[in-house]
Amino acid sequence: MKAKHKKLAREQLDATLKRFELLKTLVPPVKGWIRAIRNALGMTGEQLAIRLNVNKQRVSRIEQDEKLGKVRLETLRNVAEAMDCIFVYAFVPRDSLEQTVRNQAKLVAQKRAARSNQMMRLEKQELSNSEKEKSLKDLIVDITNTMPKSLWDEK
Repeated sequence: MKAKHKKLAREQLDATLKRFELLKTLVPPVKGWIRAIRNALGMTGEQLAIRLNVNKQRVSRIEQDEKLGKVRLETLRNVAEAMDCIFVYAFVPRDSLEQTVRNQAKLVAQKRAARSNQMMRLEKQELSNSEKEKSLKDLIVDITNTMPKSLWDEK
């Protein structure tokens, strides 16, 4: 995918993911979503087991696995359906996807600039601080616009 298409894809996804902003602050119930919703519905573990066509112990295990983060997505979908819920699965970026790319581009640019500045210092051609800052900003823009395959090689 070309860099301009990647940028458009990021912008479109960012617009979609903006709707999930509130989820960043959402804290799951201590006993897990399954148990909390089941209890709020007044549904027993045995009743959920019947709806899932499993035994009561399996429901207990599913609820425990959810709390531990070990439950399968397929299981969550089935449980949601059995409780007349919709299972939603999403990744919510800490920042926008665009900002995530810019942050990574900045990291890459800083490492490149440091190597370049070191060489220029040794050759007594070091840039002034304002020149270094402008050069770094230009490099970040260039990296963000070209999206080199190596962008995510740096940590």
